Amino acid sequence: MASASSSIQQIPYYKNYWVSRMLSSIAFQMLSVAIGWQMYELTHDAFSLGLVGLAQFLPMVLLTLVVGHFADRYDRRYIVFLCQIVEGLIALLLLSGSLTNSLGQHHILLMAAVLGACRAFEGPSSSALLPQLVPKEFLQQAISWNTSVGQLSQILGPSMGGLLYWAGSSFVYTAASLALLTAGVLTFFIRSTPIVRKSEPVSLRSLFSGIMFVYRQPIILGTISLDLFAVLLGGATALLPIFSQDILHTGPWGLGLMRTSPAIGALLMSIVLVYYPLKKAVGYILFAALAVFGLATMFFAVSSHLFISLVALFFIGASDVISVIIRSSLVQLQTPDEMRGRVNAVNSLFIGTSNQLGEFESGTLAGFIGAVPAVFVGGLGTIAIAGLWMFLFPSLRKMRTLSEPS
Repeated sequence: MASASSSIQQIPYYKNYWVSRMLSSIAFQMLSVAIGWQMYELTHDAFSLGLVGLAQFLPMVLLTLVVGHFADRYDRRYIVFLCQIVEGLIALLLLSGSLTNSLGQHHILLMAAVLGACRAFEGPSSSALLPQLVPKEFLQQAISWNTSVGQLSQILGPSMGGLLYWAGSSFVYTAASLALLTAGVLTFFIRSTPIVRKSEPVSLRSLFSGIMFVYRQPIILGTISLDLFAVLLGGATALLPIFSQDILHTGPWGLGLMRTSPAIGALLMSIVLVYYPLKKAVGYILFAALAVFGLATMFFAVSSHLFISLVALFFIGASDVISVIIRSSLVQLQTPDEMRGRVNAVNSLFIGTSNQLGEFESGTLAGFIGAVPAVFVGGLGTIAIAGLWMFLFPSLRKMRTLSEPS
């Protein structure tokens, strides 16, 4: 299996793609930390922080249909390249504003919105580009490597952003701009397998075709909707500050450990799946992973010891990444290339929506019944959803391999 992993890294231009994606992801996490801190320094208003998150999230929702159409109509390499260059220029504008003390609240919100729009285009286009670089037999391992990049960026990005911001916001913006511009250069020199593109005019039918395709494919619809509802109910991360302060009594250092633990679990599991890709009983593995996710969430809810909580969060991250890799692999393997941009855009919308709404659901429920019951009920709900989906989508339950026709 190690030779298979080595083969992936030796595929022409895949290393460009992988390093570019890593630099872009880490830089975005660094920028998110710096923008949030700078906004709070300017306003000392928690509501302003919420506006920053909203400014980054709204473009993804509003542009989903347009993004998918662009990714299927134009060269995906150049879409990713242009997004990374624009993001790098935004980082330079933030650097300039920071050095001249000319950044205001509205400037930061505008920059955050542009970054959100660029990420909305970059994510689906980058995901849809991958099958043009990697042979079908290596696609699952490549997706596992990409998932490890995402988890690594969630660990390194915020910590690097925080450390650099301690020295000054200009250091964060300088590092992020260099990383993004380097990522753009690497993407520019990628050469992918050419595909025949249809000159399909922009219409309501073409814009909504990605949603209709997902709706007509039971396996893709089942796994995307399953992940949406499972994360929606099982999102405990939004309540970690409550557990850190009021239940485990650890303070900020414990909160940092708890935020890192799921990412470490996900990172290690994604690396394991590079060397040992899923080849049999994929449907049952998916539902088993969700059951572990639900049980680990319930254990975390009732834990009163930091070590047990960290172990539970580790298993939450490790089991969740199995679902992520299965879903991503299915989208790539069971979608024709001319539709991949639109379907990946729908997939990105589901991911973003589940994370954002999951935090909202957890916070709202905790406000009514308390943090511990809310997280416990969420874990129980995840298991219930998994059981229900096994009967609603029998083709997903019986799926043996990721390339099996839907």
